[in-house]
Amino acid sequence: MIRELSGEENALFNEYIDKTRAYFQSSGGAPKAYVHSYGCQQNVSDGEKIQGILQQMGCDFVNSPEDAGIIILNTCAVRENAEDKVFGNVGALKKLKEQNRGLVIAVGGCMVQQKHIAEKLKASYPFVDIVFGTHTMHELPRMLYEKLTGGKGCVNIPDADGMICEGIPTRRNSDIKAYVPIMYGCDNFCSYCVVPYVRGRERSRKAEAIEKEVSELITQGYKEIMLLGQNVNSYGKNIGGTDFAGLLKRLDGFEGEYKLSFMTSHPKDCTKELIDVIADSRHIERHIHLPVQSGSDRILKLMNRRYTVEKYLELVNYAKSRIPDLSLTTDIIVGFPGEGYEDFCQTLELMKKVRYDMAYTFIYSKREGTRAAEMDDPVSDKEKGIWMRELLEVQGQIGLENYQRYIGSTLTVLCEGHDKNKPEYLTGHSRQSIIVRFAGEESLIGSFVKVKVTKAMPWAVEGELIN
Repeated sequence: MIRELSGEENALFNEYIDKTRAYFQSSGGAPKAYVHSYGCQQNVSDGEKIQGILQQMGCDFVNSPEDAGIIILNTCAVRENAEDKVFGNVGALKKLKEQNRGLVIAVGGCMVQQKHIAEKLKASYPFVDIVFGTHTMHELPRMLYEKLTGGKGCVNIPDADGMICEGIPTRRNSDIKAYVPIMYGCDNFCSYCVVPYVRGRERSRKAEAIEKEVSELITQGYKEIMLLGQNVNSYGKNIGGTDFAGLLKRLDGFEGEYKLSFMTSHPKDCTKELIDVIADSRHIERHIHLPVQSGSDRILKLMNRRYTVEKYLELVNYAKSRIPDLSLTTDIIVGFPGEGYEDFCQTLELMKKVRYDMAYTFIYSKREGTRAAEMDDPVSDKEKGIWMRELLEVQGQIGLENYQRYIGSTLTVLCEGHDKNKPEYLTGHSRQSIIVRFAGEESLIGSFVKVKVTKAMPWAVEGELIN
């Protein structure tokens, strides 16, 4: 369930924020805080709420755990290597705790929502003070205060289907781009995915609450609003009324200079009506991220994806016919249990038919508690690695050819900052969500500019600013 904090709950939430702020003031000032979120945009959004709570307590923020008095790691459970990285980073904090006994260390998010992970943290990392689940941020002020005032620490991991509270303060990491969750959880239970077990079942926010938040962000000057959900296409199914296409249409109606984007779509719930709304919109990106995962119907069935390659292609072809300048991206899993080379070749053929602008590719990662974890997986990691390299080579060539179509054209680009690889250049995303790099003054950051494309790469384009 998603709801506002009740009057009593809100009073308690603010009481513990006030108590903690007063405690800091009486003990020399609020400590610096380090908050790191792993994984998807939803986790980043949750991390912004964690920072919002700490900010109200008087904390400033640092970019290194060595400089912090409060460290919070907001974790991801989607892949094994993400969990391994978290455990490595948590282990490295032991030395900091030994050097500073007053340091507060908290670990939260999707990863610790799994029982075996929470037990491992408790047994092997006793210097971690607070462990909290995916939907307990409204309890964070109390947990922190109790630990700071002599408590023994806290483990607070409710059922993944538990309550999600509206109205948690947010400290946004960007002045340009804002994340707005529109729903939480997932009902799909893809056989490889742990999300329904750590995020719970689908729960949609009220359309009025989303409209209010988006309207305020536009008024505050944000230029991109990204709507978030594990499966945004199924928004509204559990509350009735407005569906995702209808919500997008309403949000597109606001006046102002902004663009709307969203993550992530499930093909089985992507409708022609949704595509029509995007095609006829003023503000919605001409980009759809449509994860296919495999080009083999046999593997799609084992994955419990509930669509066929034929249906997927039918949807893609309709989208391309309605949105001629559409950019398509996808996710693909290589080496799913039971996948043979013939299945993999069908994925390659699908890539060649669809011609994605970008593909996020992953070698299958076993997740405890999912059905796929119990399936036979006879293909070696070495063989899967060979398949992956072949896939990347095919997609790299397609991406380069796709991006060459922009050479000579003019794109509207939201300038987001300096390019990481070429700091003398600025970079941003076009309305097709294409990365565009160009020379320009720093004063352009945060504004929409016109760029004429002169060069294409497999993942981005370069161009010249048009004054």
